[in-house]
Amino acid sequence: MTAAPEARTHPPGTGLVHGVAGAALDWVRDNRSGFVLPDDVLEPHTDVNRTMKPLGELAQLCTTVRRRTRPGDPHHAAAAALVRFAWEQVREGELLLDLARNEPFATYPFEIYAAFAGEGLRHEGFERLASVVAGTRGWALTEQHANRELGLLNSERRIGVPPHSEAEPVLRRTWLGGLPEPWTFERASGYALTHVVFHVTDWGTAPHRMPHDVAGYLGTWLPAWIDGCFENGQWDLGGELLAVAACLPDPPPVALVETCWPVLAAVQDSTGAVPETGPPLVRGGGGPQDGGGSDESTGAREAPREFLNCYHSTLVTAFAAALTLARNGTAGMDSGAGGSV
Repeated sequence: MTAAPEARTHPPGTGLVHGVAGAALDWVRDNRSGFVLPDDVLEPHTDVNRTMKPLGELAQLCTTVRRRTRPGDPHHAAAAALVRFAWEQVREGELLLDLARNEPFATYPFEIYAAFAGEGLRHEGFERLASVVAGTRGWALTEQHANRELGLLNSERRIGVPPHSEAEPVLRRTWLGGLPEPWTFERASGYALTHVVFHVTDWGTAPHRMPHDVAGYLGTWLPAWIDGCFENGQWDLGGELLAVAACLPDPPPVALVETCWPVLAAVQDSTGAVPETGPPLVRGGGGPQDGGGSDESTGAREAPREFLNCYHSTLVTAFAAALTLARNGTAGMDSGAGGSV
């Protein structure tokens, strides 16, 4: 007699990953006020790295979590609510149109809008302006790093304007595309390569777009790079590399899940926050699986996380976890999600 599908056992380690994802999303929900845009967001003196950048990251990573989880999964509902919150913050696209009018050749309003467009959230006025600007020679000839250009190409695809260039030759101009000596990996090249992978694979929803040679190179060296990041307390970069492992044509190896995810879980505090770098801020551990709170033997209590020092790493943790679970058969892409090609 054939076993029922629900009797299939899940790969080892995925229960832990699911718990880490839920705790991270809970922290993001409980700290939404940190993503609220100030009234003077359109003023020239406003620092977009502290206003639009965090909100854009919230939108992008939570749209991916929503797309890579089933509608009945609580992670799906949590991510969907955060996407709606972010859409409200940009006044359903009107704020992004204002930003684009102020800086027509700035790419960040375009890329933030593309995250929403991938969810089917669209603004007619923004798209009219974007189609005009993206059709100019000035747009196509803007000088930028290759990994940033790949992000723009993916945003063009999501929005529906003709890409200004082909992705393959741009990929080959990146550090990753050249398949460099693995020992030359360091922090800057690490962040550059993770975003190359995210842009080429549309944030993990199109793993088949990753060229075979690059995928093989990453499959070989990611375990060592992740281990090195965790050994040096680079939790944010290590989390992004775990996401990269789940963006490749082959699912993440079971050994990688079993070895690396417990390390990241151990630095997640009882609120769900994950620090970007450095030693854990809780003595004796304190991840959600341990109960957290305090070290009874010493009376030490958790040090508070600062929003700007942990929001990105906590979002990345949820993002990487959702991709890992989806690729290991414990979650699935929402077939109704828009924007993926």
